[in-house]
Amino acid sequence: MSHSFDDADDIGHNDSPNAHFQEVLDARLSRRGILLGGLGAAATAVVGVPTTAAAAASAVVGGIDKLKFAPVAKNVADMVTVPPGYTASVVIALGDPLAKGVPEYLNDGTDAQYELRSGDHHDGMDYFGLSSDRTRRDPLSTRRALLAMNHEATTDNFLHPLGTSARPRPAAETAKEIPVHGVAIVEIHRPRGGNFKYLKNSPYNRRITPMTPAEITGPGRGNALMKTLYNPAGTGSRGTINNCGTSRTPWGTLLTGEENWAGYFTRNSGDNTARGNDKSVASLNRYGRLAGGASRHGWETSGSDDMYRRFDISKTGVSADGSDDYRNELNTFGYMVEIDPYDPQSKPQKRTGLGRFAHESGAFSHLVPGLPLAVYMGDDSRNEYIYKWVSTANWSAGDAERDDRLAVGAKYLDDGKLYVAKFNADGSGQWVELSISNPLIAGYAGYAFADQADVMVNARLAADAVGATKMDRPEWCATHPGTGEIYFTLTNNSNRKVDVTSTSHAQVDAANPRSYSDSYNGGPLGSPGNVNGHILRMREMGHKATATAFKWDVYLFGAQADADTGKINLSSLTGDQDFSSPDGLWFSEATGVCWIQTDDGAYTDASNCMMLAALPGEVGDGAARTLHHVKADGTPLDVTTYVGKTPKPTQLKRFLVGSKDCEITGCCETPDGKALFVNIQHPGETILAADVADPTKYVSHWPGNAGYGNGGALARPRSATIVITKDDGGKIGS
Repeated sequence: MSHSFDDADDIGHNDSPNAHFQEVLDARLSRRGILLGGLGAAATAVVGVPTTAAAAASAVVGGIDKLKFAPVAKNVADMVTVPPGYTASVVIALGDPLAKGVPEYLNDGTDAQYELRSGDHHDGMDYFGLSSDRTRRDPLSTRRALLAMNHEATTDNFLHPLGTSARPRPAAETAKEIPVHGVAIVEIHRPRGGNFKYLKNSPYNRRITPMTPAEITGPGRGNALMKTLYNPAGTGSRGTINNCGTSRTPWGTLLTGEENWAGYFTRNSGDNTARGNDKSVASLNRYGRLAGGASRHGWETSGSDDMYRRFDISKTGVSADGSDDYRNELNTFGYMVEIDPYDPQSKPQKRTGLGRFAHESGAFSHLVPGLPLAVYMGDDSRNEYIYKWVSTANWSAGDAERDDRLAVGAKYLDDGKLYVAKFNADGSGQWVELSISNPLIAGYAGYAFADQADVMVNARLAADAVGATKMDRPEWCATHPGTGEIYFTLTNNSNRKVDVTSTSHAQVDAANPRSYSDSYNGGPLGSPGNVNGHILRMREMGHKATATAFKWDVYLFGAQADADTGKINLSSLTGDQDFSSPDGLWFSEATGVCWIQTDDGAYTDASNCMMLAALPGEVGDGAARTLHHVKADGTPLDVTTYVGKTPKPTQLKRFLVGSKDCEITGCCETPDGKALFVNIQHPGETILAADVADPTKYVSHWPGNAGYGNGGALARPRSATIVITKDDGGKIGS
């Protein structure tokens, strides 16, 4: 098995002294007293996390109880592989035109007008049913819909004839790269007897790019931290960027998460001094924008035009509030953004109450009329946190049918409370409110919070202040449609260690218990860390969205099937089930299947990235396991964790393997569960600018080599959305 952490999203900026699980464990347990099998062995006991009869009785209407398809074998072929009896077809790919008059995509680097084309790096997406007459929302429609999808990033070398130019970046190249990011709304239709296709000239088709005007809502609206040259009032901003996961709200809008947005900006080496080393410097450092750090693409070097200038967030003006420069521009990114896919004229809404961090997806709690709702979220960086938003407003079922959807969003997403999770070593945990009234926040020595808006804008610092628990890159989250339990993918962590030698390292602990070395493509052992990641699940006390306590365990540990079951393969995965670096996570409401998608650099010698189908149990259905680590000096370090029940072959199996060098991400379906949409992101992304002119050096040629679009067998690879159907017309997975 391979081992590599060459991942642009593997980012860490948390140097707070917050406790890891091991410190809690040491305070509660005698480590020597639980050594039952010697170093390197694992001790087992039943987890003291009972399930309730109500939770156990929950079921998905029309759900399936066994996965009946033949598992897909691991492979490194440059194609998308699905089980026998299933068909995968491309619906839309990078560059496909979305408006009348936009030419077909040549895929040779000469194409333009990306604000009117499908963007790059297709990521999270959701299905929004459309009535047959195309005039209104129809949540039950299985033949006509709007697909709303994120375009997270770009493999910019393939956008230009000879690859990306050095800095200073040519304006013509930057003018392509900026609009290829963002979000797309695309109408799709399935004629009787045919498969889904997108409609090129639909009036619903829309691109939302980093230049699209947006509204700032919630506690941050009009706050001093939001004032920029573009909007001195602090009530609006431009665009959305690095959008990762999504969620469909109960009232029919899209929530899209801005993830690793900070890297698109830069500030000069003297900016700390220009700012007078004020508290904004602490905020910028905590969010990864150190003075003098280079931006990801260098867009700010493309000229003096405002569209480029905004990416330099150095203090250059003389105003006291930042209204004459872009020193506050970074504060306008990092939110869950709400978009109404049915209204092409509506503005995206940046819901600042849900906090500012590297958002993945947002998962809604089960809805109970008369009670508040919750939205669960993760912060995808090393050693960051898990969050929950609880609305002030109580859920009203009639709001699901209203046409003023963004007003409904304001009702539930602008007024409420933001919490952060603290995990205990005994399988319990607490939600801690992030409020300016909390003395730990109001008196925090690391940052002087001015008001509640400041707490939301600097949610990471507020979470530091209350001692939240550091986690291994919380990525997507999803709510089980039957039990209401919440699942989080913790994708991996290159800095999870047994021996902690710097502030960037995190020690193994109960919820992140593994640190081990692995080889890369048959080479030498790599640096130890949480190589393969795992999936954590939580159950709210009393199954209430407003609960401030929860139980937790680890549903699955990613691992190679033949890895040591006492140290690494704690879920006893077989060759039909093994995986690494779980990222995308989504539950089918039609079947109850949990879809697990990977973004992996640690198993790519054995297989391209993949998607698995799972039928999970519940928190507490497994056992406690104690891992016996040994430090470099010979000192034992024992960690007890809680492992879900070993999955049967009919409860977990590999459903799909993607093309070379891709990530599998984004998942949604028709309401009947008979058509599944999946995104294949950045196939063949490993390419040097010097090699763009030679197609034989491309790692992948998909989907051109599968007959889609221009270029044929030697085509430039393209991110794309596929639809998977069962040949007999049945539900996916059955």
